[in-house]
Amino acid sequence: MSAIVKAIRKWRHYLLGKSFIVRTDHKSLKYLLEQRITTPAQTRWLPKLLGYDYIIEYKKGVENQAADSLSRIGEVHFLSISVPHADWWPQLQTEVKQDPFYASYASKNTSQPMNLRDGVWFHNNRVFLSLTSSLIPMILVDSHSSPVGGHFGFHKTLSRINHSFFWPRLRQTVKEYLQKCAVCQQCKSDCMKPAGLLQPLPIPTQIWTDISMDFIEGLPNSNGHSVIMVVVDRLSKYAHFTPLKHPFTAPSVAKTFVANVVRLHGIPTSIVSDRDKVFISSFWQTLFQLQGTQLCMSSSYHPQTDGQTEVVNRVLEQYLRCFVGLQPKSWMDWIPWAEFSYNTSTHSSTKITPFEAVYGIPPPQPLTYVPGTAKVQVVEEYLQDRDSLLRDLRRNLRIAQERMTIHANQRRREVSFEVGDYVYLKLQPYRQTTVAFRSSLKLSPRFYGPFQILSKVGLVAYRLDLPKDCQIHNVFHVSLLRKHLGSITPLSSQLPPLADDSSILPQPDSILARREIQKGKYRPKAEVLVKWVGASDEDASWKNEWRFFKSCPQFRP
Repeated sequence: MSAIVKAIRKWRHYLLGKSFIVRTDHKSLKYLLEQRITTPAQTRWLPKLLGYDYIIEYKKGVENQAADSLSRIGEVHFLSISVPHADWWPQLQTEVKQDPFYASYASKNTSQPMNLRDGVWFHNNRVFLSLTSSLIPMILVDSHSSPVGGHFGFHKTLSRINHSFFWPRLRQTVKEYLQKCAVCQQCKSDCMKPAGLLQPLPIPTQIWTDISMDFIEGLPNSNGHSVIMVVVDRLSKYAHFTPLKHPFTAPSVAKTFVANVVRLHGIPTSIVSDRDKVFISSFWQTLFQLQGTQLCMSSSYHPQTDGQTEVVNRVLEQYLRCFVGLQPKSWMDWIPWAEFSYNTSTHSSTKITPFEAVYGIPPPQPLTYVPGTAKVQVVEEYLQDRDSLLRDLRRNLRIAQERMTIHANQRRREVSFEVGDYVYLKLQPYRQTTVAFRSSLKLSPRFYGPFQILSKVGLVAYRLDLPKDCQIHNVFHVSLLRKHLGSITPLSSQLPPLADDSSILPQPDSILARREIQKGKYRPKAEVLVKWVGASDEDASWKNEWRFFKSCPQFRP
């Protein structure tokens, strides 16, 4: 009866609310529900079966073999027990016998909980190793670099080792190993402040001699235009916004630049820009080289160099977003008003409006006509000393730069490298969309390399020794570099190939013409007119024939 009660209670979640049959080889239990309750056992067990809908059937023991055999299963006696055994245990036992350090350390540190078991020293129930033990590198690899270790940080790796092992200077050993782990250096994110202190551009001495420029792309088509060329004077902060048609080329941009900027302000001394394909084209560089204009382009993946124009771009986009509303294709109608609004607003750095900085008088304010007022407006002319205005302008810019530098450097750290050092290079995620050999951009390494530093460019940029077939500019800001620690065992010595990138280096497409140039009394030198991949015929440039084929040995005309 006890077996029936325990079985029903065991499977109660299946039996409640259902009708079921209980089969037993105990014949007297067949009449359990028909007889009176007379024994203490019945009084104790039957109330526990209340609420169940069941009947009891008798089944002979010879027919009830399954339940009968299970009830008679004998006790299992283990003949042997397998215990995991470490392969390195005999090696450690031999090491303890041969290395006197173990016995010496135990005798000098009697206050520490150390004991000798099975030929191996234990420290607080952890295997004790010497500093020179050959097992330490294996333990570090298993605890950090293996799939179980997971390349976790210092505290997790130390905790995993501390559970079973101990040796002198354990924390220092683990820390040094993690710092030199090549996989961690390439694949882990930086949790520190961005590297490289802010280096402001020098303040110009004259208006419209030093400018910066950029493009705003991706706008909806408005009267055939979808791009805005933004040009900003670095001293007065005066800006010109000029719509362009897409696609635009270096010759068309140069023609627009002359018509809208040079016509009003003359040829600039320097132009700060990013590495757009227009600005790195041979046409653009040759044109301004002949005019004596210095082209100052940002390093790869560091648009902060042209931060002034980027800020103006944001202001212009914000203006158009506010006024265009539900008619995005009408943005071109608002460009003149956007330029006037920006140039007549007080600049936070100069403390005056760009209009006043250029023309020497405050901007005219549009007046609302009030009926009955005088028709003649008295206009006062404000004559200001230009030299005094420029001095005030430069002083305010210097104060603004100092304030900006202090504020920016609070969130940065100073980092410098030496020529000959090896560093890892970080490529921006949006630049890795053209990586051909990476099956998953999400899981690709964050850093590539290591690469050797060839030279220092300025205060916060470095030139790297990249592979010869690499199509990327080799000067990078210090914030994109991470110093390599440990031996030079690169995981990925090749940079991913990039195409149609702002820092792409041109590749020859075809040779359009050939000529010979006579220079002095020397024999004529042959030159070829090279058309570059992805460039128009206007960007074709003359190259020395011998040097060209030497630098491009794989090219076949």
